[in-house]
This record gives sequence, structure tokens and C-alpha cells, in this order.
Amino acid sequence: MAADKKILIIGPSWVGDMVMAQSLFILLKQKYPDGVIDVLAPAWSRPILARMPEVRRAIDMPVGHGSLMWSARRRVGRELRQEGYDQAILLPNSLKSALIPWFAKIPQRTGWKGEMRYGLLNDLRLLDKQRYPLMVQRFDALAFPEGEALPDKLPAPDLHIDEKRIPGLRERFGLSGDRKILALCPGAEFGPAKQWPEHYYAEVAAQKIADGWQVWLLGSAKDKPVAESITQSLDEDPRHHCSNLAGVTKLEDAIDLLAIADAVVSNDSGLMHISAALNRPLVVVYGSTSPAFTPPLNEQVAILSVPVDCGPCFKRECPLPDPSGQMKCLNDLTPDRVINALRELVSD
Repeated sequence: MAADKKILIIGPSWVGDMVMAQSLFILLKQKYPDGVIDVLAPAWSRPILARMPEVRRAIDMPVGHGSLMWSARRRVGRELRQEGYDQAILLPNSLKSALIPWFAKIPQRTGWKGEMRYGLLNDLRLLDKQRYPLMVQRFDALAFPEGEALPDKLPAPDLHIDEKRIPGLRERFGLSGDRKILALCPGAEFGPAKQWPEHYYAEVAAQKIADGWQVWLLGSAKDKPVAESITQSLDEDPRHHCSNLAGVTKLEDAIDLLAIADAVVSNDSGLMHISAALNRPLVVVYGSTSPAFTPPLNEQVAILSVPVDCGPCFKRECPLPDPSGQMKCLNDLTPDRVINALRELVSD
């Protein structure tokens, strides 16, 4: 077996999926110790890929998610021909994702059947969802010849951070070092059906601050209003120990700050997968989605959910017409369950 295979990965378009893809990169590096792994992915993913030692180079995808832009994909493919890749592995299942490796004339182009990709892929796999129920298994299976069994234990994502950045981040954002840190991630890019009620997050924040902790609220600019609502729900004194960093930090900052949190509470979101890959004690609240497909790959985790007749529905918004019964999967998951789970994971 060659130890120096050169592989181009066509990366996914979601934060959590990109984190889980590191399991595949680790497997490939184990198979080809002297090999090269480059990842073609959206530019936002650079801070994540930079923390994966298996990846040599992140290449910015020049077109947006869902855009065809045939000429742009052809141009990138032709530019990549000179790299001499031996194999392309496609993690998205779209037709569009298969164009650049085909234009690049990469000799082995591997992926699941997905949208009509006959001809574009010459190592086309038919997905057995029962054999590979988890997304990480579907990624990892592409590291092996078709039909070969996966290892009994798949490698978990393991993001590396630059600890030298931490003092500067603390100073820049005025973050105290004298209390344990609870990071709250109240947003979810997918939609509100994955977002635990903000007043529940506020109750958890108030209790942990009363226990002697500090609270950091992390998320994107879209999450800033929710995080501000949580902060304003606190009484004046505990509010001094709560820092709203949503929309203020860049992704690379959020990664490095999560790495020093003593515990994290999150919705099913990209930051949840990042926290798991940083091996943080983690409580995850599930609403419209299910850990049966994309669970946090971390042993220090408590997964909380409420079984409902209508779930998991995997909808962005609750589909129930009666407002009184909407979001039962999240509204019935009370703050005391999260607080108790935190105390079981990390002592005060």
C-alpha cells in the first residue's frame, strides 16, 4: 500500500459536518502516513481546518452553497490539475460537488450515489443507511474500498488549539480568570426548532453563577439578540459574571475560548460539535433533530431530549398548527434537567 497518496476532499457546507469530517481525515492519515490531504471547502471553514493537523491545505470553494456556476467550477478544476491528486473524496452528495474533481481529471473520484453523478464519479458507492446509520460512518466508509468493514472504534474529531492566543483573547474581551467557565451556545443555524428556549438558558446561567461560575454566551451575529435577551434576564449582580460574546468573536476565537470552558451547554449546532471535538464536558439539548444521526463524538457528554409523538421531525420550524402544542420537544425539557446533568459532569 502506498504511503504517500495525494487526496483532495470536497468538504461539507455546515460547521458540524466539517468537524465530523476530521474522523475521515484521521483514518486517511493512518492509512497513508506520508500522504497529503487538501480540503476544498467554503472559506468560513478555514479556522476549523487550521486546527486539524491532518490537513495540509484548505482551498477556498469559489462558489456558494447551491450555486452551479459552471465556468467557475471548471476554472478551479483546471487549476487543480497541476496538483496531481490521486483521489478525490466527495462528502456532499450533490451533482455540483462532483464537477470540480471531474474538471481536475483526478483519476479516482469517490462518493455516494447522491444526485445523478454517473460518469462524474468513477468510484460510486450505493449507501446502505442501515449499515451506516451515523453521518460519521458514512464519511469514514469512503476511506476504504467499497464493502470493507469499518474499524470497531472510529477516531473522534480532535481539534488542536493555539494556547498562546488565550491570554490575548481574555484581555480583548475582558474575561475573568477567577471563576469556572460555563459556555452557553443558544443558537442554531438550522432553525428555531433546534433552539432551547432562551429563558431556560437564563435559568441555567443564573444557577451556575450562583454556584460561583461565570457564563460566556457564544454564537454568530444572528445569535446576538437571543444572547442579549439571556443576559438581560439576569439580575444586576449576576449579570456582571455573564459575557455576551455572540457576534463579537470570530470563529477561530470561539473555538479557542470553548477549549478552556469547564463545561458547555448547547443546542444541536456547529458549536456543539466543536465543543465535542475539544473534549469539553458537554450537555446537549435536542429538539427537532436526533442524536441517532449526528451525535456529539465525545465521551464527556449528556444528551437530553423529550420523546414526543411528532418527533424527531427534522424541521426548521415546528410544523404543529396549534400554538399551545408547539415546540413541546424543547419546552418540556426543563432547566433542572440541564443543571443536574452539568453537576454530574463537573463538580462545583
